[in-house]
Amino acid sequence: MDKKTVKDIDLKGKKVIERCDFNVPLLEDGTIRDNTRIVAALPTIKYLLEQNCAIILCSHLGRPKGQVVPELSMTPVAKELSRLLGQEVKLAKDVVGEDAMKLASELKPGEVMLLENVRFEPGEEKNDPELAKKFASMAEVFVNDAFGTAHRAHASTAGIADYLPAVAGFLIEKELKFLGDAINNPTRPFVAILGGKKVSDKIGVIDSLLEKVDTLMIGGAMAYTFFRSMGYTVGNSICEEDKLDLAQSLMQKAKDKGVKLMLPVDTKVGKEFKADTESKVVSYKEIPDGWEGYDIGTETIKMYTEELQKAKTVLWNGPVGLFEFDQFAVGTNAIAKTLAEIDAVTVIGGGDSAAAIKKAGLSDKMTHISTGGGASLEFIEGKKLPGIECLMDK
Repeated sequence: MDKKTVKDIDLKGKKVIERCDFNVPLLEDGTIRDNTRIVAALPTIKYLLEQNCAIILCSHLGRPKGQVVPELSMTPVAKELSRLLGQEVKLAKDVVGEDAMKLASELKPGEVMLLENVRFEPGEEKNDPELAKKFASMAEVFVNDAFGTAHRAHASTAGIADYLPAVAGFLIEKELKFLGDAINNPTRPFVAILGGKKVSDKIGVIDSLLEKVDTLMIGGAMAYTFFRSMGYTVGNSICEEDKLDLAQSLMQKAKDKGVKLMLPVDTKVGKEFKADTESKVVSYKEIPDGWEGYDIGTETIKMYTEELQKAKTVLWNGPVGLFEFDQFAVGTNAIAKTLAEIDAVTVIGGGDSAAAIKKAGLSDKMTHISTGGGASLEFIEGKKLPGIECLMDK
């Protein structure tokens, strides 16, 4: 990464506005279900405190779409931050209004405050320069540590950088290092596992990975589109009928590039979308009518596990089955367990794969779990991320 980080500039006693990703899942009663993203932001915040900075934190939460939605207030985040930092984090009553401006102007070195949900402002997602200017007016330096929204050009992720010197926090630095090394400089064999529902969501990712990997394993519902493209019936399984040519061309591309493209050889099918539905394992060529594929089968698990044992770098994005239901989490859990045991660099591309690994209790056994699903996918695709492009070069 050739972008400046908080370590590359003098921050002593400065007033800093820092964009974090505090977009945490909330329970019905408004408490935080999983504080992973808040914990991930702490190293940068603590470093700024060591530099005696006055720190103005900001983030979005959910999708209020430019409206003030009380259920999406940052109140629980401010509470959790105060607890984790062991000092009070004051919450502004607005984003760039009277209360925020007053708190920011009175903020002393060593103090931390949090702005209200930045997406309460209609200008945030439009990257409105007026809003960006107001954010910038509060501080002397902009620190971006929100990798999860780095693929969005919003006022608080990219716009501010037009008006303030901008550097990366440690989380963005770490993300770019692990994702960047895995993709551009992997120790081989390099294996990627792609799951998820639709081929169409992952075209760019499959395309760019076929340029880089030795082996590409497909799991999840998108496998059924590949089976269908080979002329097999897939019962009630999710299948993109309009993407059969695409599946064929990706298989051809893998051949041309000498990449081993692995598809499931069997699949666990269920009668209906229910946790306790009747299920059985069948060959990929023999999915019965009226049944739906929900997981990779026993033979596939064995085949994928054996291949992974030879790997030196593994990138995993997307569960290989309906892991929310225990009987269809077998494939995903087997892959998580294998990755925990092998001697390889294991990088997990955020989103559901990260949730599955956490559910299996294996998070600490992975080299790196990305905090940004969408951002990590776009990075893997080789797209430029506006929240990173806007930072100062070294």
